[in-house]
Amino acid sequence: MRIGVVEDDDGVADALIDALAAHRIPAQRMVRGRDLLTRHPEFDLVLLDLGLPDMDGIEVLRSLRQVSAVPVIILTARDDERSVVRGLRNGADDYLVKPARMTELLARIEAIRRRASRARQTTTSTRQFGDLTIDLAARSLSLAGQPLTLTTKEFDLLAALVDNPGAAVSRQQLMDQVWGDAFVSVSKSLDVHMTALRAKLGRPARIETIRGFGYRWIG
Repeated sequence: MRIGVVEDDDGVADALIDALAAHRIPAQRMVRGRDLLTRHPEFDLVLLDLGLPDMDGIEVLRSLRQVSAVPVIILTARDDERSVVRGLRNGADDYLVKPARMTELLARIEAIRRRASRARQTTTSTRQFGDLTIDLAARSLSLAGQPLTLTTKEFDLLAALVDNPGAAVSRQQLMDQVWGDAFVSVSKSLDVHMTALRAKLGRPARIETIRGFGYRWIG
């Protein structure tokens, strides 16, 4: 595993790289966010500070997520709830506040490595739920062998739900993933598109409403 450390503090960066090296994990340091945006293919995981000299770390993360799914752990002094929520909603896989204990950081790195390994082993673009077949890569679906036509937003909602069948997905998560910002006032649009999607999928009901929270795919 190759780790990129995006950190402008020399002392913190050196300590991190030395500690990782002691556990036989190679790491390379970058000072600027823009360096990560050009070098991200070199790394299997990134430790990202938010207080960088050229860009705010959240902006770096947003730009990175447009081109790469490399796992990111935010490692920062910002411990306020808004920063944590923004970091996770903008694509971070985990969030740790400095000074982080090395044992905890290593455990979280290992957890992400295991998830990535399982994902590589099981990745497929097709999902099958009874007589419903969904091809996420082709953005197509069929019911009992007959093709169903969805709008772009309807398919995006469907994909977000079937990607984690049985898991509760909040309205904020859906709005963030489908419309790009959970804070944009698109709640009514979500309701309209969800109603249309359910109507097209027909009976039995495949999407469960979790009152006050969001939805769950029950297939």
